[in-house]
Amino acid sequence: MPNRILVASYTSSVSTLEFDPSTSALSAHSSVEVGPHPSWIEFYPSDRSLVFAGIEQPEGKIVAIKYDESGCGTVVAETSSGGQDPCSLVATEDELIVANYSSGSISVIPITPVAPYFLPGAVVTRLFGQGPNDRRQKGPHAHQVVLDAQRVELLVADLGADRVCRFTKQDGAWILQGHVQYHPGSGPRHVAVHDGALYTLLELSSSLSKHRFHALPAAPTLIAVKPTMSNPPTPPHDMLAAELLIPKPNATFPTPYAYASNRNDPSEEGDTIAIFSITGDALELVAEARTGLKHLRGMAFGGVDDKWLVAGGVNEGGVKVFERIDGGKGLKEVAANGSIESPTGFLWL
Repeated sequence: MPNRILVASYTSSVSTLEFDPSTSALSAHSSVEVGPHPSWIEFYPSDRSLVFAGIEQPEGKIVAIKYDESGCGTVVAETSSGGQDPCSLVATEDELIVANYSSGSISVIPITPVAPYFLPGAVVTRLFGQGPNDRRQKGPHAHQVVLDAQRVELLVADLGADRVCRFTKQDGAWILQGHVQYHPGSGPRHVAVHDGALYTLLELSSSLSKHRFHALPAAPTLIAVKPTMSNPPTPPHDMLAAELLIPKPNATFPTPYAYASNRNDPSEEGDTIAIFSITGDALELVAEARTGLKHLRGMAFGGVDDKWLVAGGVNEGGVKVFERIDGGKGLKEVAANGSIESPTGFLWL
């Protein structure tokens, strides 16, 4: 059976693709107009026919899209994101948490799985601080929100202040309880938690860090920091790390690996996906897969046992699907569709 994949973008639409592993076909199915730059999309947890998209604009908005059984979507509601340029969303059963990049804030919006979808009572929290990079770090920049279910924490990667903020819920509200500090000018972009460790993709230094992640109020312990490229160019450069994924181990892929995308590689073979060994205290770059994509940002695993990785090139290459091989230590291109413009993120239906 074909797999359906939703595609966020720097156009004005969210597209639906169909990927058929039996024929290696990746075809356009439909699209829905939602507004300029719907760059991040997120499912409602218990109803995958309901998707939220962040409209990355100075007057940030969030739209709710409802999909029918045929895979076609309709915008059913919209609301303010509470800040500028929303770039990351995470949904629970009763709230949508938004990272507003340019305003350096997070918004918590009450939601419901039925109309009107967005409820009154949104709460906006502005972060604070700055970093040494005058071009990118004049103030806080919330770049991702992630829920750590094990510790019941909300993690916010703040690229502008070189830290990951740690929030816990008290009396129904998310309260800042501490943070993880990084090397000045490194720019935390995305994070992932796996097996008691915190992994942080640092955009401005194109590196990946690993901390032993202790419960609050204890501070994390730094284990290692490694470049996301085996032969990185001499700064200044425009090769910046973008996405970080650690799929859960399963019967087909029992060994965990971390996958990081790198943008704007001058090679004719396109950008790379870096694959790191992370078992125990390890953090070692074990492989780099050339993608043929230019400005590789978003990626997402899907299919049975997360066998497939979908990735997109904002500037060139469209969307491609790769198969995990060698136990997950390698990637092989199996399908491509060059007609999709400016893809930035994905969801597997």
